[in-house]
Amino acid sequence: MGEASADAVTLDLLREARETVRSSPLGVINTPMIPWCQTTLPLHINCSVSIKLENMQRTGSFKIRGVANQFARRPLGGHFVTVSAGNYGKSFAYASKHYGSKGKVVMPNTAPVSRSIRIQSFGVEVERVPNSSLMTVVNRCVREDNMTLLHSYDDLDLIAGHASLGMEVLEVVREPDVVVVCCGGGGLLAGVAAAIKLSGCEKTRIYGVEPEGASLRRNQWAWTPKALPQVLRHLMQAGCRTSCASVT
Repeated sequence: MGEASADAVTLDLLREARETVRSSPLGVINTPMIPWCQTTLPLHINCSVSIKLENMQRTGSFKIRGVANQFARRPLGGHFVTVSAGNYGKSFAYASKHYGSKGKVVMPNTAPVSRSIRIQSFGVEVERVPNSSLMTVVNRCVREDNMTLLHSYDDLDLIAGHASLGMEVLEVVREPDVVVVCCGGGGLLAGVAAAIKLSGCEKTRIYGVEPEGASLRRNQWAWTPKALPQVLRHLMQAGCRTSCASVT
Protein backbone atom coordinates (compact mmCIF):
# COMPACT_ATOMS: atom_id res chain seq x y z
CA MET A 1 0.00 0.00 0.00
CA GLY A 2 1.00 3.61 -0.36
CA GLU A 3 1.02 6.44 2.12
CA ALA A 4 -1.23 5.84 5.11
CA SER A 5 -4.60 7.57 5.37
CA ALA A 6 -6.36 7.89 8.72
CA ASP A 7 -9.68 7.00 7.07
CA ALA A 8 -8.25 3.67 5.91
CA VAL A 9 -7.34 2.54 9.43
CA THR A 10 -10.16 0.43 10.85
CA LEU A 11 -10.37 -1.97 13.78
CA ASP A 12 -11.01 -4.87 11.39
CA LEU A 13 -7.85 -3.96 9.46
CA LEU A 14 -5.82 -3.89 12.68
CA ARG A 15 -7.23 -7.20 13.89
CA GLU A 16 -6.39 -8.85 10.58
CA ALA A 17 -2.85 -7.44 10.75
CA ARG A 18 -2.49 -8.66 14.31
CA GLU A 19 -3.26 -12.22 13.24
CA THR A 20 -0.77 -11.87 10.37
CA VAL A 21 1.92 -10.68 12.77
CA ARG A 22 1.07 -13.33 15.36
CA SER A 23 1.40 -16.16 12.82
CA SER A 24 4.33 -14.67 10.92
CA PRO A 25 7.20 -17.03 10.05
CA LEU A 26 9.52 -14.21 11.11
CA GLY A 27 8.99 -15.20 14.74
CA VAL A 28 7.39 -12.06 16.17
CA ILE A 29 6.69 -12.58 19.88
CA ASN A 30 4.21 -11.14 22.35
CA THR A 31 6.78 -9.33 24.47
CA PRO A 32 6.31 -9.19 28.25
CA MET A 33 5.10 -6.16 30.14
CA ILE A 34 6.87 -5.73 33.46
CA PRO A 35 6.34 -3.27 36.32
CA TRP A 36 8.90 -0.49 36.49
CA CYS A 37 9.46 -0.66 40.22
CA GLN A 38 10.13 2.26 42.52
CA THR A 39 13.68 1.08 43.22
CA THR A 40 14.54 1.33 39.53
CA LEU A 41 12.55 4.48 38.84
CA PRO A 42 12.27 6.60 41.98
CA LEU A 43 9.04 8.53 41.55
CA HIS A 44 7.34 10.78 44.05
CA ILE A 45 4.09 10.11 42.24
CA ASN A 46 1.48 7.52 43.18
CA CYS A 47 1.18 5.61 39.94
CA SER A 48 1.73 2.20 38.37
CA VAL A 49 4.17 2.08 35.45
CA SER A 50 4.63 -0.89 33.13
CA ILE A 51 7.26 -1.30 30.42
CA LYS A 52 6.75 -3.41 27.29
CA LEU A 53 10.06 -5.02 26.35
CA GLU A 54 10.20 -4.78 22.57
CA ASN A 55 13.98 -5.07 22.68
CA MET A 56 13.36 -8.82 23.12
CA GLN A 57 12.16 -9.18 19.53
CA ARG A 58 14.34 -11.31 17.25
CA THR A 59 15.78 -8.28 15.46
CA GLY A 60 16.06 -6.19 18.63
CA SER A 61 13.15 -3.78 18.17
CA PHE A 62 9.44 -3.42 17.44
CA LYS A 63 10.21 -2.85 13.75
CA ILE A 64 9.74 -6.55 12.98
CA ARG A 65 5.99 -6.17 13.64
CA GLY A 66 5.39 -3.77 10.80
CA VAL A 67 7.83 -5.55 8.51
CA ALA A 68 6.04 -8.87 9.11
CA ASN A 69 2.77 -7.38 7.90
CA GLN A 70 4.41 -5.54 4.99
CA PHE A 71 6.14 -8.60 3.57
CA ALA A 72 3.10 -10.83 4.08
CA ARG A 73 1.19 -8.54 1.72
CA ARG A 74 3.86 -8.22 -0.97
CA PRO A 75 4.57 -10.69 -3.78
CA LEU A 76 7.25 -13.27 -3.13
CA GLY A 77 10.57 -12.66 -4.81
CA GLY A 78 10.10 -8.90 -5.03
CA HIS A 79 12.90 -6.36 -5.35
CA PHE A 80 12.56 -3.77 -2.61
CA VAL A 81 14.39 -0.65 -1.49
CA THR A 82 14.05 1.29 1.73
CA VAL A 83 15.69 4.00 3.82
CA SER A 84 16.87 3.25 7.34
CA ALA A 85 19.54 4.21 9.84
CA GLY A 86 19.51 0.70 11.26
CA ASN A 87 16.60 -0.83 13.16
CA TYR A 88 14.07 -0.94 10.34
CA GLY A 89 16.84 -1.97 7.97
CA LYS A 90 17.73 -4.98 10.12
CA SER A 91 14.13 -6.22 10.15
CA PHE A 92 13.77 -5.50 6.43
CA ALA A 93 16.94 -7.47 5.69
CA TYR A 94 15.90 -10.37 7.92
CA ALA A 95 12.52 -10.58 6.17
CA SER A 96 14.12 -10.27 2.73
CA LYS A 97 16.29 -13.31 3.39
CA HIS A 98 13.37 -15.32 4.73
CA TYR A 99 11.05 -14.50 1.81
CA GLY A 100 13.72 -14.82 -0.87
CA SER A 101 13.38 -11.16 -1.89
CA LYS A 102 16.09 -8.90 -3.22
CA GLY A 103 16.63 -5.85 -1.09
CA LYS A 104 18.58 -2.65 -0.75
CA VAL A 105 18.84 -0.36 2.25
CA VAL A 106 19.87 3.24 1.65
CA MET A 107 21.52 4.45 4.85
CA PRO A 108 22.79 7.84 6.00
CA ASN A 109 26.58 7.79 6.09
CA THR A 110 26.38 8.87 9.74
CA ALA A 111 24.81 5.54 10.76
CA PRO A 112 27.11 3.11 12.64
CA VAL A 113 29.01 0.84 10.26
CA SER A 114 28.14 -2.13 12.50
CA ARG A 115 24.51 -1.74 11.43
CA SER A 116 25.46 -1.81 7.76
CA ILE A 117 27.48 -4.98 8.32
CA ARG A 118 24.55 -6.63 10.11
CA ILE A 119 22.16 -5.77 7.28
CA GLN A 120 24.58 -7.02 4.65
CA SER A 121 24.94 -10.31 6.54
CA PHE A 122 21.38 -11.14 5.43
CA GLY A 123 22.34 -10.71 1.77
CA VAL A 124 20.87 -7.23 1.39
CA GLU A 125 22.77 -4.46 -0.38
CA VAL A 126 23.60 -1.28 1.52
CA GLU A 127 24.36 2.11 0.01
CA ARG A 128 25.57 4.80 2.40
CA VAL A 129 24.98 8.39 1.31
CA PRO A 130 24.66 11.84 2.87
CA ASN A 131 21.30 12.59 4.50
CA SER A 132 20.44 15.07 1.77
CA SER A 133 20.79 12.34 -0.89
CA LEU A 134 18.72 9.56 0.69
CA MET A 135 15.52 10.00 -1.31
CA THR A 136 17.43 10.88 -4.46
CA VAL A 137 19.07 7.45 -4.34
CA VAL A 138 15.76 5.72 -3.53
CA ASN A 139 14.03 7.44 -6.45
CA ARG A 140 16.86 6.38 -8.74
CA CYS A 141 16.48 2.76 -7.61
CA VAL A 142 12.74 2.88 -8.26
CA ARG A 143 13.10 4.56 -11.63
CA GLU A 144 16.18 2.86 -13.09
CA ASP A 145 16.21 -0.54 -11.35
CA ASN A 146 12.45 -1.11 -11.15
CA MET A 147 12.60 -1.54 -7.38
CA THR A 148 9.60 -1.10 -5.09
CA LEU A 149 9.86 1.26 -2.13
CA LEU A 150 8.93 -0.14 1.27
CA HIS A 151 8.51 2.89 3.49
CA SER A 152 9.94 2.59 6.97
CA TYR A 153 7.09 4.47 8.69
CA ASP A 154 4.52 6.01 6.33
CA ASP A 155 2.89 2.80 5.09
CA LEU A 156 -0.55 1.47 6.02
CA ASP A 157 0.55 -2.18 6.22
CA LEU A 158 3.46 -1.24 8.45
CA ILE A 159 1.31 0.89 10.77
CA ALA A 160 -1.28 -1.88 11.01
CA GLY A 161 1.46 -4.34 11.94
CA HIS A 162 2.75 -2.03 14.65
CA ALA A 163 -0.80 -1.78 16.02
CA SER A 164 -0.41 -5.36 17.28
CA LEU A 165 1.73 -3.91 20.05
CA GLY A 166 -1.10 -1.66 21.22
CA MET A 167 -3.51 -4.59 21.26
CA GLU A 168 -1.10 -6.57 23.40
CA VAL A 169 -0.90 -3.68 25.86
CA LEU A 170 -4.69 -3.75 26.21
CA GLU A 171 -4.59 -7.45 27.05
CA VAL A 172 -2.59 -6.59 30.16
CA VAL A 173 -4.05 -3.18 31.03
CA ARG A 174 -7.65 -3.01 29.82
CA GLU A 175 -7.89 0.77 29.82
CA PRO A 176 -4.56 2.48 30.55
CA ASP A 177 -4.63 6.10 31.63
CA VAL A 178 -1.48 6.98 29.68
CA VAL A 179 0.55 5.25 26.98
CA VAL A 180 3.99 6.68 26.23
CA VAL A 181 5.45 5.63 22.88
CA CYS A 182 8.90 6.25 21.43
CA CYS A 183 8.55 8.34 18.29
CA GLY A 184 10.83 8.71 15.29
CA GLY A 185 8.98 8.71 12.00
CA GLY A 186 5.72 8.01 13.82
CA GLY A 187 4.76 4.59 12.45
CA LEU A 188 4.72 2.90 15.86
CA LEU A 189 2.95 5.83 17.48
CA ALA A 190 0.27 5.82 14.77
CA GLY A 191 -0.31 2.08 15.08
CA VAL A 192 -0.45 2.00 18.86
CA ALA A 193 -2.71 5.05 19.02
CA ALA A 194 -5.08 3.59 16.42
CA ALA A 195 -5.28 0.24 18.23
CA ILE A 196 -6.03 1.83 21.58
CA LYS A 197 -8.51 4.45 20.43
CA LEU A 198 -10.39 2.18 18.00
CA SER A 199 -10.67 -0.39 20.81
CA GLY A 200 -12.79 2.09 22.77
CA CYS A 201 -10.25 3.57 25.19
CA GLU A 202 -11.48 7.11 24.68
CA LYS A 203 -10.00 8.44 27.93
CA THR A 204 -6.51 7.02 27.38
CA ARG A 205 -3.92 9.70 26.73
CA ILE A 206 -1.19 8.79 24.25
CA TYR A 207 2.12 10.64 24.13
CA GLY A 208 4.96 10.34 21.64
CA VAL A 209 8.43 10.92 23.09
CA GLU A 210 11.49 11.50 20.95
CA PRO A 211 15.16 12.38 21.55
CA GLU A 212 15.83 15.98 22.47
CA GLY A 213 16.88 17.93 19.41
CA ALA A 214 15.35 15.43 16.96
CA SER A 215 13.10 18.21 15.74
CA LEU A 216 13.50 21.84 16.64
CA ARG A 217 9.80 22.31 15.89
CA ARG A 218 8.68 20.03 18.71
CA ASN A 219 8.85 20.73 22.42
CA GLN A 220 9.19 17.21 23.86
CA TRP A 221 11.28 15.47 26.49
CA ALA A 222 14.43 13.49 25.82
CA TRP A 223 13.97 9.72 26.08
CA THR A 224 16.39 9.27 28.98
CA PRO A 225 15.98 7.83 32.49
CA LYS A 226 14.73 11.27 33.49
CA ALA A 227 12.19 11.54 30.69
CA LEU A 228 9.34 9.41 32.03
CA PRO A 229 9.24 11.10 35.46
CA GLN A 230 9.04 14.43 33.64
CA VAL A 231 6.19 13.19 31.48
CA LEU A 232 4.31 11.80 34.48
CA ARG A 233 4.83 14.97 36.47
CA HIS A 234 3.31 17.05 33.69
CA LEU A 235 0.39 14.63 33.42
CA MET A 236 -0.24 14.78 37.15
CA GLN A 237 -0.26 18.57 37.01
CA ALA A 238 -2.82 18.28 34.21
CA GLY A 239 -5.06 16.18 36.45
CA CYS A 240 -4.49 12.89 34.66
CA ARG A 241 -5.08 9.60 36.47
CA THR A 242 -1.88 7.85 37.37
CA SER A 243 -1.77 4.44 35.73
CA CYS A 244 0.73 4.36 32.90
CA ALA A 245 1.85 1.90 30.26
CA SER A 246 5.12 2.69 28.53
CA VAL A 247 6.58 1.11 25.41
CA THR A 248 10.31 0.69 24.82
